[in-house]
Amino acid sequence: MTPENLAILVLLGTFFVMVFLRFPIAYAVALSSIFCLLSLGLPLQSVCQQMVKGISSFSLMAVPFFITMGVLMGSGGISEKLIDLANSLVGWMRGGMAMVNIVASYFFGGISGSASADTASLGSILIPMMVEQGYDDDFSTAVTITSSCEGLLVPPSHNMVIYATTAGGISVGSLFLAGYLPAAVLALSLMVGSYIISVKRNYPKGEPFSVGNFIRQLGKSIWALAVIIIVVVGVCGGWFTATESAAIAVIYSLFVSVFIYRGLDWKGVWRVIGDAVNTLSIVLILIATSSIFGYCLTYLHVPEMAAKAITSVTDNPIVLALLLNLILLVLGCIMDMAPIILIATPILLPLAVSIGIDPIQFGIIVVLNCGIGLLTPPVGAVLFIGSAVSGVPMERVVKATLPFYICMLITLIMVTFIPAISLFLPSLVG
Repeated sequence: MTPENLAILVLLGTFFVMVFLRFPIAYAVALSSIFCLLSLGLPLQSVCQQMVKGISSFSLMAVPFFITMGVLMGSGGISEKLIDLANSLVGWMRGGMAMVNIVASYFFGGISGSASADTASLGSILIPMMVEQGYDDDFSTAVTITSSCEGLLVPPSHNMVIYATTAGGISVGSLFLAGYLPAAVLALSLMVGSYIISVKRNYPKGEPFSVGNFIRQLGKSIWALAVIIIVVVGVCGGWFTATESAAIAVIYSLFVSVFIYRGLDWKGVWRVIGDAVNTLSIVLILIATSSIFGYCLTYLHVPEMAAKAITSVTDNPIVLALLLNLILLVLGCIMDMAPIILIATPILLPLAVSIGIDPIQFGIIVVLNCGIGLLTPPVGAVLFIGSAVSGVPMERVVKATLPFYICMLITLIMVTFIPAISLFLPSLVG
């Protein structure tokens, strides 16, 4: 065995062993990289150099701002207003509260950018409300956790910023625009699944649709929704960079949460900032340690070897696209979202491009796959949060989520094989 092959075995072998032993993912990434460097006889100074290099990026400065913005808006009293807006729009349908849950997640995702925050915030309100109106608790939880994945696609999403940085030279503004239609397709798919189940179980309808009520609720919610306009229009219009728009969005979110909706006082602001720092520290540690891992992969030419191994199975682009999705789905079952983006993107993106998948489209594919992974055991963070919020055992939640897995997989197939879903808006804006 050559030294390079031995180093690859050490790198990947120790990494997956530590993952299955439930090591914190940052430790698993860092330690496996250190063992790899030792086996190659390379200086350990590379560890510090690559960690600093990994987080020394102007684009990544947007990540802490987007996280802070999401936490401020998520704690600033906007959840109820977005729920009322969604209710005025789709609550009249059979299984109306399930539809409200899905549409509210689309709105809230554009503010928080986090599936976990969506589940914790909206779920704590909507799940008891749905149960009180006659919906099964496991169904209510399943709708909440699956619809929360819309927030990963609706901009501003800090995971898209991480992908853009990892992929190298990808426009953050184009990624933001690319997420809207796939998120809408996912929402429609989940609504169809919810409607079928609601009709079968005879879940109740809401009040009839009223244009006046919708306009009234839109007026109350416009302050929250305006933050999306600031970020997306600012970035895509070339007025701000992603980092500048994120910083402006933080100031705006602080103003709206404290002075408009009054969901936070200044004491609450400091608590929220502490929560944002905790989340940010986890994200930045993952980015820094994954930079070492990526350095080792590149040094050992693992991306090229992986591409050759996959293409040796078949040269059919359709089969290769399905294999890419399968790899990402399996990784989603055992790893969190940020590490998958950081580690898998350098390996799989060249192969995706070689079969005609645009890098922006592939970014949406990666994020959606990771979103599905958040709902699958044993690592599924959103699955655990949903179970904790509702008090429904995880086994029942997983069983109730099975029909919605099908809806999400159908959406994934559509996004993979219909490029226009992801690329229409970026190409329209240019």
